[in-house]
Amino acid sequence: MRRYLLAVLAALAAIVVVVLAPSTAWGADDEPSIAHVETTDDGLRVLVSVPPDADVDLGGVTGTLDGDKLSTTATSTGTDATVQRTTVLAMDTSDSMARNGRFEAAKDAALTFLESVPADVEVGIVTFDGEVSTALEPTTDRAAAETVVAGLELSKGTLLYDGILAAVDLAGESGQRSVLVLSDGADTGKVTSISDVTSSIEATATLVDVVSLDQENNPRASAALSDLAASGQGEVIESTGDALADAFAAEAEGLAAQILVTAPLPTGFDAEEATVTITLPTASGELVASAFAKIQDAPDGATDQSTEPINPDDGLRLPEWALYVGILVFGIGLVTAAVLLVPGKKQPMTIAERVAAHTGGSADAMGDDKSGSEPMLDQAKAAAAGVLDRNKGLEDKLAMRLAAAGSAYKPSEWLLLHVGVVVGSGIFGFLLGGGNIVVGILFLIVGFFLPRVYLSFLASRRRKAFNSALPDTLQLLSGSLSAGLSLAQSVDTITREGQEPIASEFKRVLVENRIGVSIEDAFEGVAQRFNSKDFAWVVMAIRIQREVGGNLAELLTTVAATMREREYLRRQVNALAAEGKLSALILSIMPPAVFVFVLITNGEYVEPLFTEAIGIAILTGAGLWLGVGVFWMSRMVKVEV
Repeated sequence: MRRYLLAVLAALAAIVVVVLAPSTAWGADDEPSIAHVETTDDGLRVLVSVPPDADVDLGGVTGTLDGDKLSTTATSTGTDATVQRTTVLAMDTSDSMARNGRFEAAKDAALTFLESVPADVEVGIVTFDGEVSTALEPTTDRAAAETVVAGLELSKGTLLYDGILAAVDLAGESGQRSVLVLSDGADTGKVTSISDVTSSIEATATLVDVVSLDQENNPRASAALSDLAASGQGEVIESTGDALADAFAAEAEGLAAQILVTAPLPTGFDAEEATVTITLPTASGELVASAFAKIQDAPDGATDQSTEPINPDDGLRLPEWALYVGILVFGIGLVTAAVLLVPGKKQPMTIAERVAAHTGGSADAMGDDKSGSEPMLDQAKAAAAGVLDRNKGLEDKLAMRLAAAGSAYKPSEWLLLHVGVVVGSGIFGFLLGGGNIVVGILFLIVGFFLPRVYLSFLASRRRKAFNSALPDTLQLLSGSLSAGLSLAQSVDTITREGQEPIASEFKRVLVENRIGVSIEDAFEGVAQRFNSKDFAWVVMAIRIQREVGGNLAELLTTVAATMREREYLRRQVNALAAEGKLSALILSIMPPAVFVFVLITNGEYVEPLFTEAIGIAILTGAGLWLGVGVFWMSRMVKVEV
């Protein structure tokens, strides 16, 4: 926690420095940084950038390499520096620079930079407007550079991104390389994107500092410049025309204040990359600069797997996507093999299936054997039925859910479909995440719950249709009873003239009554399948009437009127609570949806949530709080009528 607090305080201090003194590149609290690391036959060479006002005791400078102490020698950089240093000025020469004397101020600032920069630093100049031009190759000839700056002219357009790319290329590949960009507008090109520029900067490890000129009212351009500076481990210096000279002079002072630290490599050191730490003693305390850098090339005999083929003797190299295709084929083959190894067995029809057959079931339920035409599917169904036979509780639950949803699937068929959805979603998530096991597990979990959610959705929609049509059905039933028909005859009238799903359910009631089930128990089964409290009250009224007598038609008319009033009230409540329900739904889905999106598109960004202890704690806490929030929102928007 202390580490994060210090980081926040340092960021706030940097913001204060930029706001209060935009022309100053270094502040009193600035930390040193390692600008360049290289290895020669004589040993290690490290360039350290320090604040210009820091009085470093060069004799007391120490260093370590991966924790091993170095025998260091420190000197100030100057004309005798042995490390090549190159700085390229990328200057905006678009027409917008003519406003308020910006262009003249920019040229004066460039001349100030040339006067202040150390003599050993090679300076190049790139200009960009509607075209990109290399005005000066890197050189230590200050007179030639001043002549180029004096002869700069303005033109239309601002190819900012192309100009920075040209400056990075001009800086070369050896020694310390830095680019100082001056711009007062956004890029107007359509070919080069900002991602192309940031990728080039990161690949070449070039330091990029940006002087943003009068762009307080241009947030889009300011954001792009910030991204460019961040990719080059640099900073954005907000400035005005009057302060340009100070900004450029501060950049030159930063180069002049660098310290060269040399040291022989420790005996037996053979790592390609290591952490370099330099400690600089000053009168006010020690300054520490640290960086993870490349120290030397791979040892003799080692191969670079990123450039050498995996099988040098084999000219065939499979593309990267072949791995995921192979995983998909393997998964399909595994499921197919499991189905083929299960012996086929015809299952006898249950009582529920016989009832379904009489109420309009499929030909398969009536007894038609299609095993000859689809042996693999029948064997898979038989395997699923065998699993359910060993777990009757699961079979009963599936049968109840399928009946409530009005699905024609048998429990064994639905179980087989459920397994297929789980396996398919897991493989799809693994492929979509590029082999990320976390994404695969997330999609596996989604695949497990998706069929259940789908059944619940169908059951809820069917239940609403049942409850909505129930008052009219009871009124029709009451009219039939008043006309002198028996209860069974009245139910038969509903099956012919009623609405779905009540017509099919009442047809099932008649079938069950014909095979020996009392009509009250058959009605009770309908209430249980739909989980309908309204119809449960109707069944209770019918039972009481059958036991104590009375006018059932009048009773059903009263119940129907009561249900109409309750349905009217229920619709009013749903309309009033619709906004709250939609808000709760959006707030519940958005956090995990954004998390999955970031996980797929930029997995490295959220990887610490799974690999670091504090990340796991944050993820667990966020999940718990989200669960609590979803629970309370669901309670608040749910109104029982």
